[in-house]
Amino acid sequence: MSMLDEILEGVAEDLQARMASTSIDDLKRQAEKQHPALDPMPAFRAEGVSVIAEVKRSSPSKGALAHIKDPAALAVDYAAGGAAAISVLTEKRHFGGDLDDLRAVCGQVDVPVLRKDFITTSYELWEARAAGADMALLMVVSLYQSALESLIERAVSIGLVPLVEVHDEEEVKRAVDAGATLIGVNARNLKTLEVDRGTFELLAPKIPDHIVRVAESGVRGPHDVIEYAKQGANVVLVGETLVKDDNPRSTVADLVAASKS
Repeated sequence: MSMLDEILEGVAEDLQARMASTSIDDLKRQAEKQHPALDPMPAFRAEGVSVIAEVKRSSPSKGALAHIKDPAALAVDYAAGGAAAISVLTEKRHFGGDLDDLRAVCGQVDVPVLRKDFITTSYELWEARAAGADMALLMVVSLYQSALESLIERAVSIGLVPLVEVHDEEEVKRAVDAGATLIGVNARNLKTLEVDRGTFELLAPKIPDHIVRVAESGVRGPHDVIEYAKQGANVVLVGETLVKDDNPRSTVADLVAASKS
């Protein structure tokens, strides 16, 4: 069993437990009480490179990354540093995340918030919106094409902007065919868990210009932001570098400054 299969198996088990305790109708009622979803696309399409800063406690490749006592306070620091959006990991078993983290962050920042998880059902999209999220991650690798198309449509219909994640050329084609307007290229190989920073440079030219390109993984500092910008990135998503930093607000500001140079 691959690491991805193991993660998806755990995600499915946890999802069944949540579905048993909270109906989708309850989620829809909660979603109706949320503020109108914020649209990240104007910022993402603006000149320069936008930064999505991530709240991330651990990962399968590195284990524990940081003890984040107050995810909302960290997100506030990110936003103060100039982050265009905040990403919140909600997968519990391998990333140490929780929907409570998402709710806390959404309640404290005024920039768009992304639910980052291994989403395979519309129920999880409604969970994201009910928690106050404005965006949701959809991974091509974990979805059949019909499901990918359906989830993109459903996300948009309930006010979420889907960030569609790809890892290779075939997945890029599938994402484009499914109607994605925001595509993230993850430089991490899901089989080896190694990061290859050449992945974005290889795949970015395959993504049509009308689609916003996000470089995910591999940002260690301002020099990587500059390099990704040269390769065609409109947005960079940064996690590990920030959560391990003693001054995340300043580090985000440095990344944002580099993106405009």
